[in-house]
Amino acid sequence: MNTASRAVKKTPKSFQDLPPIRVRREPPTVAEAVAAAQDLADDVDQQVEIAAGLIGLDPDEVRPHVVAAAKAAAARPPRGPEPRMEHRIMAPASPNRAPPRAVIVERRSRPAVVVERRTRPFEPRR
Repeated sequence: MNTASRAVKKTPKSFQDLPPIRVRREPPTVAEAVAAAQDLADDVDQQVEIAAGLIGLDPDEVRPHVVAAAKAAAARPPRGPEPRMEHRIMAPASPNRAPPRAVIVERRSRPAVVVERRTRPFEPRR
């Protein structure tokens, strides 16, 4: 007589057993909407329309924020392409409170491997 117990497969829960999914909707803040609008359009009027649409407010309420952000962006020097940073991995601090050591990781590409394809011989082997 076999007394070992067998593994019993669990039945999956059906979607009817689960509670309904609740989605929380939070409109963006004014600063977030203005930043998104500045990235999407160059014209201030278009930025006002985009920001107002994202927030759900009247364009007249959003216009002062967009104009102030446009003036601040014009006062900043233009950003160029960011220099390529080295990949640095910081080692965890040692117990004797020594500063962490920097480990520089360099990526090198390997040459492509060429695989020659063999063809069938002209005369079949017998």
